[in-house]
Amino acid sequence: MHACFGFTGLDLINTQQVEAIVGPQTWEEVSLVADICTDKQIPILSLADTTPEWTAEKWPFLLGASHDNSAQMNAIAGIVQSWNWHQVTVIHEEVGSWTNGFMPDLHDSLREVGAEISQFVGLSPFASSDSLSRELENLRKEQCRVFVVHLSLPLAVRLFEMAKKLKMMEKDYVWITTHHITSLVHSINASTISSMQGLVGVKSYLSETGQRFQDFSSRFRKRFRRENSEEENNEPGIYAVQAYDAIWTIARAFKGSKRRNQELLESILQTDFDQGLSGKVQFNNHKVAPTQIFQIINVVGKSYRELGFWSSELGFSETIGKNATHSSLMNDLEQVLWPGGPKYTPRGWTEVPKLKPLLVGVPAKSALRKKPYEACHSICHISSSPSMTPPTINWWAKLSFDAVVGDVAIVASRYKDAEFSHPFTETGLMLIVPARSSNKEWSFIKPFTKPMWASITVITIYNGFVVWLIERPAHPELRGSMLHQIGVMLWLSFNTLFSLQGGKLNSNLSRMSVVVWLFVALVVIQTYTANLTSMLTVQRLEPAVTSVDELRKSNAAVGYCSGSYVEKYLVDVLGFPRANVKHYGSAKEYAQGFDKKEIAAAFIGTPLAKIFLAKYCKKFMQAGPTFNIGGFGFAFPRGSPLLASINEALLKVSENGTLLQLENKFIRQDKQCQDKDDEIHSLSPNGFRALFIITGGTSTIALVIYIFCIANSFSGLTIIRGLMFSVIKHWCYQSKRFRRRVSNVESLENSSPHHSPNQLSQV
Repeated sequence: MHACFGFTGLDLINTQQVEAIVGPQTWEEVSLVADICTDKQIPILSLADTTPEWTAEKWPFLLGASHDNSAQMNAIAGIVQSWNWHQVTVIHEEVGSWTNGFMPDLHDSLREVGAEISQFVGLSPFASSDSLSRELENLRKEQCRVFVVHLSLPLAVRLFEMAKKLKMMEKDYVWITTHHITSLVHSINASTISSMQGLVGVKSYLSETGQRFQDFSSRFRKRFRRENSEEENNEPGIYAVQAYDAIWTIARAFKGSKRRNQELLESILQTDFDQGLSGKVQFNNHKVAPTQIFQIINVVGKSYRELGFWSSELGFSETIGKNATHSSLMNDLEQVLWPGGPKYTPRGWTEVPKLKPLLVGVPAKSALRKKPYEACHSICHISSSPSMTPPTINWWAKLSFDAVVGDVAIVASRYKDAEFSHPFTETGLMLIVPARSSNKEWSFIKPFTKPMWASITVITIYNGFVVWLIERPAHPELRGSMLHQIGVMLWLSFNTLFSLQGGKLNSNLSRMSVVVWLFVALVVIQTYTANLTSMLTVQRLEPAVTSVDELRKSNAAVGYCSGSYVEKYLVDVLGFPRANVKHYGSAKEYAQGFDKKEIAAAFIGTPLAKIFLAKYCKKFMQAGPTFNIGGFGFAFPRGSPLLASINEALLKVSENGTLLQLENKFIRQDKQCQDKDDEIHSLSPNGFRALFIITGGTSTIALVIYIFCIANSFSGLTIIRGLMFSVIKHWCYQSKRFRRRVSNVESLENSSPHHSPNQLSQV
């Protein structure tokens, strides 16, 4: 058929003397005509979906006139992501042009949203009904129930009719079609479309509201109805619109003048107009701009429903325009009517049928006694020997397990062979060392913390200073040299802790300060005595080794769980010599290794360390911080559909407290261990803050009052001294005046003996 098209193209050029060719729709046909058109310098506008990048150099007269629809793969990936599906099966047509560009684009788009292609199913364009039935039967046996169909419309119709017969267009199945099928759904008759109910498809977007499109649609329907009166649907499809735009492009290139060959090609390449029915027409690298907007439709009844739109820049939206609300998920669009019912959303996978049970691997060392699994699950114990360092997930993968459960460590190096669920335990590595009795030589200072001792010292000296300052004027023994006064002040400060000394204090201010401080001191002393008694009564343990640096400096041997990833971490990260790293297989072996002095410490994962400490709480304890590394999870083959559901289930049991209940149930400490956990701690100043504020405030008030009184007394003496000076000064003045008058009288008597007594009295 393709060869015939090549001869037809040659006939058009030689016989009809055509100046340009529009079509064909498949790349195989285009490649046959492209050589001829290049030799004859006849521009050919291809309507094939894809035009490779290299064609511009090999066939310069070949132009891609249809919009590249590779962006539809991102729209399909968005649909898959919206419903949290992680695996899809791709059904495609075994034609080179249908798979070369389609498969890589779809694969990359799905990987970006966390989904993978479980398998490709290729169908021949001429596949028989038996062949279609056989392929669909094989798909029914697989877990994946999400199918992306990329076929030509005739083959797709036959596929869906067979799928309906096999009951694969019902509940739990998801069918997603590319625009090659969806853009032509309007042309399918009612009897055929009944076998496609519930499918969701990506359709090339056409703006049907413009006047140019309305005029074209009206003329197209009239002519189509006249030439194909037996057809029920006469709406123009995407291919008719693209062909119209291609012919319109050539017509604009001529512009009323006769252009041929290279001149016509250059004129076409310079075409740039926004009024194309399928979108903007502008050539870039011999191709028109790709499509950026698609419609999302849902086949229901005798036709389809428009759910919304998808654009490469903004994602999903119900409408197109500036005021449209966009979302990365299509859940906000109209409700999808899936196969099986309007309110049912398929989960995208199903349990494996009875004939192919799930094979679940369980490490033999895991403590599993009961196996409450259904018959469709097989449990296989996996043993890991010490020689496996570490036991690789790749080895488990070779056994074709569907899942591996148990204490499987999540390590970065294992991700190349498997995928892991969220950790179901605390992540980390704990340093376990022998416990020893704490040193009691300095037990008398441990009831209080260092800040508490500092607070007591400061407040005591402060109170003593206040009392010393107030009592200093009344007690000569409180005066003297500077060194003597400091010694007396310190003695007075700490002496008030044990005696009131009320008889020796003269000032009520100092008595007030001492009484309050003595009450606070009584509380502090009683608290100290009680806490010290408790510490001496209860045995306190401390780690024999406190840090990793201490282990490395002493060249001590350390232990780890055999067959685990910890050895590599100890050697490569923490820097232990490989000869000093020993493996053990159980908690009992760890304890024996400690007793025999084979190891000085052990590095154990947090969950196992809790179990070990719950059993040997009197002999061992944790030292140093917990090293943050991967925890335990379930392992699955890459792309397993079980992973998403397991992660969701783990989050639920974690949030509702089930995991915590299980931990409390299976990791039980005995009564002695619980008593040990009630460790008596040193007391800090926080519990005595109010008392310190009261006594410090009282002493401060006494000090302020004393200073105020001293200041007032100094001001009173100054006034008295001023009054006395004024009286003395006035007395001296009057005395001088009196002597002066006496002197004047005597002088008058001597100089005027004849004066009368009245004159003398006036003087």
